[in-house]
Amino acid sequence: MSRMIRGAAVLVAAVLAVSACGGGGDDPLAGGDGGGSAITIGGADFPESGLLGEIYAQALEAKDVKVTRKFGIGSREVYYNQVKSGAIQVFPEYNGALLAHIDQENPASTTQEVDAALRQKLPPELEVLTPSQAEDKDSLVVTKATADKYRLTKIDDLKSVAGELIVGGPPEFKTRQQGLVGLEKVYGLKFKQFKSLDTAGPITVSNLQKGQVQAADLFSTDPAIQKNGFVALQDTKNVFGAQNVLPLVYKSKVNDTVRATLNAVSAKLTTAGLLEMNAEMSEKKTDPETVAKNWLTKNGLISG
Repeated sequence: MSRMIRGAAVLVAAVLAVSACGGGGDDPLAGGDGGGSAITIGGADFPESGLLGEIYAQALEAKDVKVTRKFGIGSREVYYNQVKSGAIQVFPEYNGALLAHIDQENPASTTQEVDAALRQKLPPELEVLTPSQAEDKDSLVVTKATADKYRLTKIDDLKSVAGELIVGGPPEFKTRQQGLVGLEKVYGLKFKQFKSLDTAGPITVSNLQKGQVQAADLFSTDPAIQKNGFVALQDTKNVFGAQNVLPLVYKSKVNDTVRATLNAVSAKLTTAGLLEMNAEMSEKKTDPETVAKNWLTKNGLISG
């Protein structure tokens, strides 16, 4: 389930910055009581990922676990290897997108199928914890005017008109199974052009509003969809599949306290709650630290 447009130099800098962070060699939870050096929590380069990372961080800090934050890292193509190496020990992930990254041809689509496949396909050093009810899927979105013009309600409806349309999304949307690759393979869609934009952010929204793209990749919990009257097309063939939020962890660097704390967060996290928090950040401009603290307090996971 991070992708702003950037040059190769920025990508390299991001990788080096993450590689330099602590956590690769020493046990961040030495002694099993949250002591030792800090556990590093990562986040991708879109607001929701940073918010989820902050929720994880504050929940762990309430259990006296020392935490280092490394947010805004980049796309899964960048950060996954950092988790795999142990440079980052906890990362908020989306189960379907994670499975597509490590096994593009896997047909799993439901939460149960995806989680079972992940447990089989992940390398032995990695583990996914309990998934939350919260889902944030990639969704193919059009304006209401475009939907009305072409009578679009489902992705299937695009097949006869895709060749006339420019589709926008983050750079990796072009090459991902849960992106243009899957849309062509499953739905037979061949768009007129792909335009590289940001990760479901303001650049994408602006391009869609102005008609510079006619379809775009936005996240299903993005408040901009409702605010702008956009139409999220139904994915009847599950190209985007289950996308439950769950923690990806480097197994040997997290103890039972960390696992129990992160699973407690997942037990409370819902799609509606995630949408509410995203709206709080995007519309009221509340900082993610405050949004995370308020949500954790409201759900009884930290004391006010």
